[in-house]
Amino acid sequence: MDRSMRYLGLARKAGLLAVGEKNSCAAARSGKAELLLLAADASDNARKRAEGFARGGKIPGPVRLPYSMEQIAGCTGKAGSVLAVNDTGLACSLIMSLPKDTSGINEIAGLLSEKTKQAARRSREAAAHAANKKTGKRRKSV
Repeated sequence: MDRSMRYLGLARKAGLLAVGEKNSCAAARSGKAELLLLAADASDNARKRAEGFARGGKIPGPVRLPYSMEQIAGCTGKAGSVLAVNDTGLACSLIMSLPKDTSGINEIAGLLSEKTKQAARRSREAAAHAANKKTGKRRKSV
């Protein structure tokens, strides 16, 4: 099993992976999905629906994985042709671990990397704000 398959299994165990068209659609509509993935043997109808989910939710993808539905079911424990990753950092790591010949992967990897950096910056700013509130320090305005 390669790294990207391990990331899929990890995401499933952490509850950050929606498997199947119905669950992926729900994740995309609710704004939880960060990346949509398609199995290598997914039908054209599944691809079209996944593209619609991605457009509607403004989500990158769908990225066609080099794995069949059977292989995905083996590492996630659930069968499905469409997958939604619900965490930005995990989605970025998963995209980076895929083979580089996957189409459109570079621009999606860049987009997810930027989102991850922004989320880390917001987290640091929130922690600094909480610390300032606790100590009562304020910045001087110029």
